Amino acid sequence: MTVRLATVIDALDEAYPPGLAASWDSVGLVCGDPDDAVSSVTIAVDATAAVVDEVPDGGLLLAHHPLLLRGVDTVAANTAKGALVHRLIRSGRSLFTAHTNADSASPGVSDAFAQALGLTIESVLEPSPTDPGVGLGRIGSLPQPESLSALVSRVETGLPQTSWGVRAAGNPDMLVSRVAVCGGAGDSLLGAAAAADVQAYVTADLRHHPADEHRRASDVALIDVAHWASEYPWCEQAAGVLRSAFGAALSVWVCPIRTDPWNVDNHGWGK
Repeated sequence: MTVRLATVIDALDEAYPPGLAASWDSVGLVCGDPDDAVSSVTIAVDATAAVVDEVPDGGLLLAHHPLLLRGVDTVAANTAKGALVHRLIRSGRSLFTAHTNADSASPGVSDAFAQALGLTIESVLEPSPTDPGVGLGRIGSLPQPESLSALVSRVETGLPQTSWGVRAAGNPDMLVSRVAVCGGAGDSLLGAAAAADVQAYVTADLRHHPADEHRRASDVALIDVAHWASEYPWCEQAAGVLRSAFGAALSVWVCPIRTDPWNVDNHGWGK
């Protein structure tokens, strides 16, 4: 069975409105004909060559991160990203991106992240000025208070394993009952997390100096994970959106390939 690509796009735009995307972002259809029929949707955080290999001919790849974003002036087939675009087009495959619009949507990336950690979501960490129901990050509560060390273990268990692993800053014995989260790079929300009524902030890509400045001024503990791991739970959320919309008429699956660029560690992942 097949569904018109334009109809799939309508469902994705309803779940992740393009108007929520940041002004610098590039979201929506990258390649493909809206009038074409698609028989499958493959969902991944990144459109890598290995992921594209898993997309059936005539299928749609829904990626969270844009393939073409900064300084793109060619998709020549002898460039890394251009080669992917050519491969997709030649086999009738399409590519669609939901990035910062999926970050801010409700439910969105941070909702899926929080749910993977077993949090009950209470509010948006940094609400949109025009709609407090959407925005970046989420604030949630644990089933019962637990130590920071136990929360770190919860994060390790709830997310897929990566070379980056999980690292934390704070008193390991402090009790945590409310947690702020942000899927993806969360440096920009350190101030919001410090001002929220939480004991810990879980995010990705925390840099040394912003983390150091935060720890000097705030008692809110930090837990840092791999960027890819924090956003991978969204893939299953997006799959649920499409399965609910199309049922058996559209094959939808989450690509299990780990697209985290860090691939060598001491735990056997890179061996």
